[in-house]
Amino acid sequence: MSDIAVALGSSHIGTPSVAHADKASLTAWVAVLASMIGAFMAILNIQITNASLLDIEGGIGTGVDNGAWISTSYLIGEIVVIPLTDFLSKVFSFRRYIIANAILFATFSVACDLPSMIATRGLQGFAGGVLIPMAFTMVLTKLPKAQQPVGLAMFALSVTFAPAIGPTIGGYLTENYGWQAIFFINTVPSIVMVVALALTLEREPMKLSLLREGDWAGITTMAIGLSALQTVLEEGNKDDWFESPFIFRLAIAAAVFLTAFVAIELSVEKPLVQLRLLTRRNYGIGVLSNVLVGFALFGTVYILPQYLGQVQRYNAEQIGNVLAWTGLPQLLLISTRTASDEALRCALYRGLRHRAVRC
Repeated sequence: MSDIAVALGSSHIGTPSVAHADKASLTAWVAVLASMIGAFMAILNIQITNASLLDIEGGIGTGVDNGAWISTSYLIGEIVVIPLTDFLSKVFSFRRYIIANAILFATFSVACDLPSMIATRGLQGFAGGVLIPMAFTMVLTKLPKAQQPVGLAMFALSVTFAPAIGPTIGGYLTENYGWQAIFFINTVPSIVMVVALALTLEREPMKLSLLREGDWAGITTMAIGLSALQTVLEEGNKDDWFESPFIFRLAIAAAVFLTAFVAIELSVEKPLVQLRLLTRRNYGIGVLSNVLVGFALFGTVYILPQYLGQVQRYNAEQIGNVLAWTGLPQLLLISTRTASDEALRCALYRGLRHRAVRC
């Protein structure tokens, strides 16, 4: 989650701002809702395989060690592309970039039933990671100030509820339709998203000349450093951490390349990520809060299915049913908070404008 915040802080992703108005048009809302589908599906797919890993490992004929890479490869692809989204969306245009990655996300998802699952999962994560910050950006650029809290609440609901409900959906599909169904579930939502975005987003020319101005040293060190760090965190416990030469070497690589990345970003004229934003109190505290929320949310959603499957011998659907009870309170809390925040916003808006506002 913190990577999303840092990436969004790098600059405003290239798309036209909404006109100053009290209410967004129907076209703007369609575009925002379509982007929320993408963010929800991208984050859902982080955890959708967790309840079904044992079935998938058996289906593709691999063990627990290799099976863990089904999740790891997706996360590596996602975490690397998120900071790149701002730069690449300016190069290829916002409309073209989000639509292309929505198509690729569904394509690589369908291809995940092939023997090369680990590679295609990584590519799926690389395409899906684009959809998360672009949905956030769509709220800030397509909706007027008065309606942005609603859009931000929708985004919050997507990114917090999706990982909790992912294993539930994955477990149900595995037990009733086979584990392959997990990777076909993205097809219909992706088609709806692509059609909606194609009809509502403005066409813009590509700016390939920006490739010459890219922070390529920062991009390279960031990609290598984050990939190495993600692998250490995902695989370290299984391999007994620094007792494993592979994990030890990756940890050294992560430390070296991420240190170089920070030094580069603080010294170049046009950095990939504006790290200096972290020195601003509100932004820094917000990023730290997201990091802590990410630890709690993603950690429990990953560990619990492993325990239920490997120790308690639950099947995929039973694991999903257990995890559904962790997602339900989140849905209720977020919905309640959204309703109360919207009521407060309307009350304040009436007071400021001295006129009735329909909420």
